[in-house]
Amino acid sequence: MPGAWRAKRRAAHDRRRSTQEGNFSLAEDRAAPVKTESQSSESLPTKTLSAETKLSENASETRSWGTKTWSATALVSEAWAAQAEAWETQAQEAQSRMSHFKQTSAGEMEAASDLNKEPSAEKMQVTEKEEDEVLPSRPFWSNKIDYILAQAGYTLKPFTLWRLPHLWLHNGGSFFIIYVLMLFLIGIPLLFLEMAAGQGLRQSSLGAWKVISPWIGGLGYASFMVCLIVGLYFSAVTAWNLFYLGESIQNPVPWERCPLLKNSSGFDPECLRTTPATYFWYRRTLEASDSIDGGGPPVFHLSVPLFLFWFLIGSIMINGLKSTGKAMYILVLSPYFIIFSLLIRSLLLDGALFGLQHLVVVKISAVYSINVWHQVGIHVLLALGLGFGTIASFSSYMPQSNNCLSDAFAVVLVNLGTILLVIPAIFSVLGFWATVIIHRCNERNAELLIKLVAEGVLPPEARPPVSLHGNPTAIFTSWLNGLPPLIKSMVLSKVSECDIQKQILKVQEGPNFVFLAFIEALALIPGSDLWSIFFFLLMVNLRLSTMVGIMQGIITPLQDTFSFPRKHPKLLTVCVSVLMFLGSLFFIRPPGFYYIRMLDYYWSVLPIVTIIIFENIAVAWAYGARRFLEDLKIMVGHPIPPIYRWLWCYLSPFVLLVLFITSLIYLCVKPIIYVAWDSSTSSEVLRQYPPWTIFLMAILFVIVILPIPTYCMYYHKHGVSVSPETWNESISFKSLPVNDQVIPSREIQGEKTLKVDKTS
Repeated sequence: MPGAWRAKRRAAHDRRRSTQEGNFSLAEDRAAPVKTESQSSESLPTKTLSAETKLSENASETRSWGTKTWSATALVSEAWAAQAEAWETQAQEAQSRMSHFKQTSAGEMEAASDLNKEPSAEKMQVTEKEEDEVLPSRPFWSNKIDYILAQAGYTLKPFTLWRLPHLWLHNGGSFFIIYVLMLFLIGIPLLFLEMAAGQGLRQSSLGAWKVISPWIGGLGYASFMVCLIVGLYFSAVTAWNLFYLGESIQNPVPWERCPLLKNSSGFDPECLRTTPATYFWYRRTLEASDSIDGGGPPVFHLSVPLFLFWFLIGSIMINGLKSTGKAMYILVLSPYFIIFSLLIRSLLLDGALFGLQHLVVVKISAVYSINVWHQVGIHVLLALGLGFGTIASFSSYMPQSNNCLSDAFAVVLVNLGTILLVIPAIFSVLGFWATVIIHRCNERNAELLIKLVAEGVLPPEARPPVSLHGNPTAIFTSWLNGLPPLIKSMVLSKVSECDIQKQILKVQEGPNFVFLAFIEALALIPGSDLWSIFFFLLMVNLRLSTMVGIMQGIITPLQDTFSFPRKHPKLLTVCVSVLMFLGSLFFIRPPGFYYIRMLDYYWSVLPIVTIIIFENIAVAWAYGARRFLEDLKIMVGHPIPPIYRWLWCYLSPFVLLVLFITSLIYLCVKPIIYVAWDSSTSSEVLRQYPPWTIFLMAILFVIVILPIPTYCMYYHKHGVSVSPETWNESISFKSLPVNDQVIPSREIQGEKTLKVDKTS
C-alpha cells in the first residue's frame, strides 16, 4: 500500500506541475521568492484566455472548409464549457492550497527552506492568530556542540557510577562485554529512533507520536508523566548530594569518625555499633525512620538544598535554549576535570592494584545467565534515558537536515568513554578502602591478642609483634603463618577474620553500599575534605545536567500543547520549578528514602520498557520502518544503513518484550525488599515492602500507561481507519526540505501540516 500511495502522490504532483507551472516551488536559487496567491490565481485566467484565442482561430478555419464542418458556435461553446469546468477545478485546488499556505508566515517558510543551513539561535516568529491554528516555529540550538552536550549530559546519570561496580563485581568482566554488545544492538538504534522522530517532526514526544501513529498518540502523555514522577524523587537525591557538599567544607569530614555526645567526651554509642559513614547517612542525613510506615515532616536541613537545587534548575532554563546551551559547557565539561583528577589520585593509593584486578576477572557463566542479560538490558535503557521523551524534545530544536545517526553514535561513545574513565577510579578507591579496613582489622586483632596474653588467657607465644606500622596486614599475616599449628588455632579462635577479598565483595550487597564505601574511602585519603568537595561537585553537576533533560521533557510538551506557555516561557519555567519543589518535599521526609528505592528499583522499569516497546512498534510497524528510513534519507540527504530496519522490526521488539516479561516475573516471584535502618540495634536490616506499597506501584503504573489505550479508544470511537493507507495518508515529516522546496499539503483530519512531495 505505501507503494500505491506514493504512485498516487507522484501522479498528482505531475498533474499539478503541468497545470500550474510550479506555483509553490521556491526556485533552485534559495533567494527566489515564493509566488503569492494573487500571482498563482492570475496564471489560470491567462492560460484560459490563450486557450480561448486558439479555439476561436480553429473555429474560423472550420467555417472555410465548407461541407461536413462543425458549427463554429457549437464548437466554441463546447470548448468554453470544458475549459470553464477545468478552470473551476484548478481554481478550487489552488484556493484550497493557498488558504493553508497563506496562514504560514513568511518567516516560517524562510526558515523551512533554510533547514540545511547553519542553525539560527533566533526564534522564528508567528502571529497570535497562527499560534492557535498551527504548531509554532521552533528555535534552534545555537550550535551542534550545545545539542550534543545536552544529550550527553542527560545520559550521564550518576546512578551509573554505583550500579556498574555492583554489577561488575557480581558478574566479572563478562558484564562489560555484554553491556557494550547491548549498547550497540538496542541502545544506539532506539536512541537514533527517538532522535529522528523528534528532529523530523520538530515536535516533542507529546505531538510526535500522534503524527507517527494516531492510535499510539498517548505515548507522549505517558512519557510526560514518567518525567514528572522521576523528576520529583530525582531532585530529592540531588538534595542529599548538596547536603554532603556543604558538610564537606570542614576538616575532618563528619563521616570520618563518630560524633561526640553532647556535654560528654565519649562518642555516640549508636555510631560505634556501625561505621561512621553508615551512621551519618541514616541518622544525620536522612533522619530515616525504622520502616516505610513511618511519618514526619520534611527534614529541614534537606529542604534548604532542595530549594537551592530547583533554584539552579530554574536559573539554567529560564531563557530557554540560550541559557541551557551555555550551562551545558559547565555542567558537562567540568566533571571531566574532576574525573581525571580522581582517576590519577586513585591509581596512586595503597591497594589500588587489588581493586583493579576485579576489572579483568571474567566469569563465563555470566554469559549464559538470563538474569545478567536482563540486568544489562535494563541498565542500557535507563542509562540512555529512553522513553522519557527528553531525547525527542532536545532533537526537535535541531534542523531537519542534521545527521541524527552520527549524533546517536556520538552520545553513546561519550557515555561509554566516561564509564571507562570512572570505573577504574571507583575500583581503585574501593581497593584502597578494603585495604585500609583490613589493616585496621589486623591492628585490632593484635591489640586483642596482647591483652589476652597479659591476662593469661593465651600463652606468651601467642603475643604478636608490638609494631605493625607500614603494612599491618602483611606483618600480622606473616607472623600468624609462622606460629605452631596448635598456637595458631588458639589465636584464630579469639580474633576476627580479616579477609580483604570478602571485604571488597561486600560491595555486591547493592549500589547504596558502593556509595557509602566510596565516601568512607574518600574520608581516609589525605586531604579528605578537598577530595570530598570535588567528588560531590561532580555528583551535583551530573545530576543537574540530567535534571535539565528531565525538565525539558516536561516544559517542551507543555509549550507545544498550550499557547499560554509559549507566550510566557519564563513564567512556565518558574511555575514548573515551584510545583516540582513542593512535590519533591514528600521524598525528604524520614521514610522518603524507602519510597525512592521502591520507585527507582522496582516501579520505574515497567512503565519505561512499556513506553519504549510502543515507540518501537509505532515506527517499525505502524509507520513502517522502510518508509521511515526513506523519509530520513530525504531529510538528512544520504541513505541510512538498512540494518536499522532489521533492528527496529525484529531484534529490538524481541529484546524489549523479553525484558518486560522477565521484569514482570521477577516482581511477581522475588520478594520486594528494602534496606532499612533499625535504630534499636544501630544497623541496617532487610524489610519487605508492605502490601499497600505493591498496590501503590500498580496504581502508578496504570496511571502512567492509561493514556495509551485511552487515546487508542478515542480514535476508534471517532471512526479513524486502521488501514496502512490511513497511516500513510495522515502522517509525514513536517516541512521536509527537498531540493530547497517546501510544498504545502492538504488538510488531513483537521490538522494542518506541511508535507513534502517526494517525487520532486
